[in-house]
Amino acid sequence: MSNSNDGLSYKDAGVDIDAGNQLVEKIKPAVKSTTRTGVMGSIGGFGGLFDLTKLNYKQPVLVSGTDGVGTKLKLAQMMNDHSTIGIDLVAMCVNDIIVLGAEPLFFLDYYACGKLDTDEATAVIKGIANGCKQSGCALIGGETAEMPGMYVHGDYDLAGFVVGIVEKDSTLTGATIEEDNVIIGIASSGPHSNGYSLIRKIIEINNTNLNEQLGDSSIGEQLLKPTQIYVKPLLELLDTAVEVNGIAHITGGGLTENISRVIPQGLAITIDLNSWSCLDIFTWLQEKGKISDEEMLRTFNCGIGMVVIINKNDSNEAQELINGSGLKCWEIGKIRQSKKGVDDVRYI
Repeated sequence: MSNSNDGLSYKDAGVDIDAGNQLVEKIKPAVKSTTRTGVMGSIGGFGGLFDLTKLNYKQPVLVSGTDGVGTKLKLAQMMNDHSTIGIDLVAMCVNDIIVLGAEPLFFLDYYACGKLDTDEATAVIKGIANGCKQSGCALIGGETAEMPGMYVHGDYDLAGFVVGIVEKDSTLTGATIEEDNVIIGIASSGPHSNGYSLIRKIIEINNTNLNEQLGDSSIGEQLLKPTQIYVKPLLELLDTAVEVNGIAHITGGGLTENISRVIPQGLAITIDLNSWSCLDIFTWLQEKGKISDEEMLRTFNCGIGMVVIINKNDSNEAQELINGSGLKCWEIGKIRQSKKGVDDVRYI
């Protein structure tokens, strides 16, 4: 091999290996703080290890999920605040698998950028560690990719991957949902991580000052507020006598499409739009964007980030348990018979 000092280096091409190594050292304390029963080894290897035999499961079923945070990343970059976007990443993944009754075990992240800013990346990954702690899972690995030419300077993208576990006979499939079951809606913290292409269009058209006050905080702060993580309260609910027949995570597609995903054929949904308090940010978005009610309900969570479908007799107990965890919830609708099929959602 040539030993010329005049030749090109990887750093000349835009990839700084030393910066990547520095990032690993910076994030080690945050990653270590997420350790839980079953974790083997530490970050820096070629793969993350997890020992299932350390867990008290009889017929374990593994549940996996993957997601990103979409163009909410652009808002974080506009506001130069990268401290909570990692929470969003974890939330979007773990909230999906709790729908099946699964306890999150471990998480991996993928961080891609044009040029690695170690301080910025550290803030993002500390947020990921925060989200992992909130949901009880361990951050056991990840990948940082510096790709000049693929991303412009200042841009980055995120993807997350979670693996969880559930007893085979406790897996939630929605099969036990029946007529007259009630729908408990659990409050969202804001738009979560959905609809941000439309949100950014509204900001652009209205030349919005993100520092403008809206209620108790600024518009930017409300839009950047991290996605609520529902894992621990729902795991507690599943461990009670309340018979949970189904859970739905309200993401892209809003209330209109996501509840229908867990409803058996022949049943339909009625939702009372006056049964919960809408957040200021959704009113602001609808007014500034001149958005129809139908479009709002299909694009945003409109204040309901998760729904639980239970027997009517369990409604009061379930609401007390959820409210006791610090989350707000309401009985927002019911299950009914339908001749139209699973996609029949009626708003009253």
